[in-house]
Amino acid sequence: MSVPLIGILSLETRFPRIPGDVGNPESYPFPVRIVRVAGATPERVVHGRAAGLDAAFIAAGRHLADEGCRALVTTCGFLTLMQAELARALPVPVATSALLQLPLIARMLPAGRIAGIVTASGRSLSPAHLAAVGADPATPIVGVAEGGAFSRTFVGNGETLEIEAARAEVITAARTLQATAPQLGAILLECANMGPYAADVQAAAGLPVFDMVSLVRWLHQSLAQPRY
Repeated sequence: MSVPLIGILSLETRFPRIPGDVGNPESYPFPVRIVRVAGATPERVVHGRAAGLDAAFIAAGRHLADEGCRALVTTCGFLTLMQAELARALPVPVATSALLQLPLIARMLPAGRIAGIVTASGRSLSPAHLAAVGADPATPIVGVAEGGAFSRTFVGNGETLEIEAARAEVITAARTLQATAPQLGAILLECANMGPYAADVQAAAGLPVFDMVSLVRWLHQSLAQPRY
């Protein structure tokens, strides 16, 4: 049995990961290998800026690379703050966040159109997170409702998930983003747990939607190009 090409550095979580979530193997048409990073709770990564977790992520990444994984990703978009350090420290390519796609998306859009972000925490996603991936610090951002179903599960590390309530909150955030940024040309879902709702956001907004799963699939194809 061949070694999966993609290794996933997962936060230490207890919430359900449904299909479409970056940390659910069923989200991909190829095998992945997942390692949980001790101490990397959502609260510590999202609101605590992942302080003190560098060594743990590097050790887990080296473990996956030693096992044969040829590229690594993570399960939290707020880990952009570690992008440069992990890329320097690890022997294979690393994609810490869906936010890495922002500069490319911005360059693809028609004149006068911009990309915007839907995030798990509007109060914690900072200009530093955008600067870490070379994105425009003026990119419009809307977070899901603080204390809502999505936030309670994925930021609060709850044990249950109200799927339909979470879906509605992500759609509402996308519609708010569209209403407040009329020049919006594409939406990026920062949170790696928002993938299950990407199609719903696309249907509601009528715009291209990018997420972490789309980035993982793109990265995987760079390692397993089909023959024509």
